[in-house]
Amino acid sequence: MTELYKQAFQYATEFLQSANELPIQVSEDARRNLKYLDVDLPKHGMDSVKVIETMNQWVTPATMKMGSPRFFGFVIGGAYPVSVAANWLGTAWDQNTGLEKTTPAVAMLEKVSARWMLDLLGLPQQSATAFVTGATVANFTALAAARNQVFTTAGWDVEADGLIGAPELHIIISEESHPTVYKSLAMLGLGRNRVIKVPTDDQGRMDMEQFPEIKDNTIIITQAGNINSGAFDPIGQICQLAHTKNAWVHVDGAFGLWAMASRKLKHLGAGLELADSWATDAHKWLNVPYDSGLAFVKNEHALKAAMAITASYLPTENAGRNPSDYTPELSRRARGIDVYAVLRHLGSSGVEALINRCCDCAKYFADLLRGAEFEVMNEVVLNQVVVCFGSEKLNLEIMDQVQKDGTCWVGQTIWKDRLAMRISVCNWQTDSAAVDESFSIINKIAKAVISRCTKV
Repeated sequence: MTELYKQAFQYATEFLQSANELPIQVSEDARRNLKYLDVDLPKHGMDSVKVIETMNQWVTPATMKMGSPRFFGFVIGGAYPVSVAANWLGTAWDQNTGLEKTTPAVAMLEKVSARWMLDLLGLPQQSATAFVTGATVANFTALAAARNQVFTTAGWDVEADGLIGAPELHIIISEESHPTVYKSLAMLGLGRNRVIKVPTDDQGRMDMEQFPEIKDNTIIITQAGNINSGAFDPIGQICQLAHTKNAWVHVDGAFGLWAMASRKLKHLGAGLELADSWATDAHKWLNVPYDSGLAFVKNEHALKAAMAITASYLPTENAGRNPSDYTPELSRRARGIDVYAVLRHLGSSGVEALINRCCDCAKYFADLLRGAEFEVMNEVVLNQVVVCFGSEKLNLEIMDQVQKDGTCWVGQTIWKDRLAMRISVCNWQTDSAAVDESFSIINKIAKAVISRCTKV
């Protein structure tokens, strides 16, 4: 085993040490070479060291360098070295994080991490926390608690009796809501189409002049951090409207919720703490390895009623905080290990500095793009920049060439019915030098493509 683990550690370390200097996009040769992994299941096994060697030979070259400080294609972070090391250690511990009695150490890490995050994000201290795979399941988990409480108040036990014959439930949602929210509604049996969509303003915020009347038995889903603009819905105002009704306000804050850790940025989410639940990702702005999502629910009983499981063989008597009481899964990895490691490493000031640095880099990026006379389409209030170079054809060609160049990686989006380039700054390593290097390539390619197309 010693040789095996040393070999794996060497490969992993070599990858991490070289990844930032390599082209971000996977080459066509590396893609073609993946065929060497596609073999028939062998009758006789292969030596374990040889297995790792083979995987490193073909998988490592075909790995998108998503941890690069110049990867801006999606709203995802990298992984702090301390979180990588903690993740390795957590894999070695191999704890099935379901019950506090059987896995007390990792249950404690989740409990402490949850308390730290509530404090860091300014959320109610009595809130319960679920460690899940990502924002999709975090939204699902929080909305399951919402479904429980709204129906319970209406006199219906939805967990026991299901949705057939249940009182009518209203869902109010932004027309700019992320697709994962609709997926969560579908999985909960609430339907993708049975929603009231609120029109948005020019930055993707719910337009309160067109906000519908809130009736009893309503779930309202707001957004902290529009996927394109980074803008926040007027969450505090919505909470004030909802508090007199049997209504639940949920905040989809997949990345934007972390802005609440910054004294400079928390005004964006004014009143956000008045909501009933919140969802976010730790593998985005907290920069821990995949997968790591988080749901926070003010009413712990509603969450546990929606999620808890009991069985005769499960030792739950005299238990403390059983992690499985808060999540859809009974068996899962100990995600609190990575979160604890980063929070203890950075402290609140380090997290705040990370958030501020990314947002400063996004604004710097936007300034450079405007200075080059490209159209920045959004108010850069957070870490998102949407830039348009002209026609759809121009945008697609520029993005394709930028990606193939490999210096940086950008993505595409549809914003205000126009195809554009989206730049998302979430990585702990991104600084002004990474922005300068990336802008230089984008500017050079864009000017060349525009010049060529103009002559044609």
